Amino acid sequence: MTANDGASNWNLPNAISLVRILLTPVFLFAFWTGRMDWALGAFVTAGASDALDGTLARLLKQRTDLGAMLDPLADKFLLIASYLSLGVAGWLPAWVVVLVLARDLVILGGLWVLRRAGVDVRANICPAWASKCNTAAQIGLVFCTMLARGFGLDLPRWELFFLHAVAVLAVVSGGQYVLRGWALLSERHGRKPPDMGQ
Repeated sequence: MTANDGASNWNLPNAISLVRILLTPVFLFAFWTGRMDWALGAFVTAGASDALDGTLARLLKQRTDLGAMLDPLADKFLLIASYLSLGVAGWLPAWVVVLVLARDLVILGGLWVLRRAGVDVRANICPAWASKCNTAAQIGLVFCTMLARGFGLDLPRWELFFLHAVAVLAVVSGGQYVLRGWALLSERHGRKPPDMGQ
């Protein structure tokens, strides 16, 4: 989403994004009080609606700047909360939690650098294909892990598949963003006139 398209911020896609954000504390409370059914329900609801708000915004022509901010925030809040929780509980290996968080920190740091350099991030940075796959893999790993550890289901192959997928896609998608950011910085530097001491 890159434009307001004349739509009001008070619309269905943005409401869905807000609900997804509010489901994060619900997940945290349920998880740490042992209500795995509620925790999984909150996670599945938020995860299943991941693409819904963006799709509705395009179909209903209700894309807004607020929605462009809320949509990725909803993803990050839920996934960071779930990975930290599962990591602290010992349900996920520490290295995958660190990898997921490090990727996000690198991307956020890169966006900050680009903005400081005067690059229009929203117009020039779009979610990479690997980033979308990475989000889906992260959701899949949390879902399988909760089913296995919280409900005693035997899903070793699926857990291993999603674990490897998250690891590979975190590196690939993070690398795509870094390369794109570096290219934008290089282009902007090339357009800047030399300092002649004026």
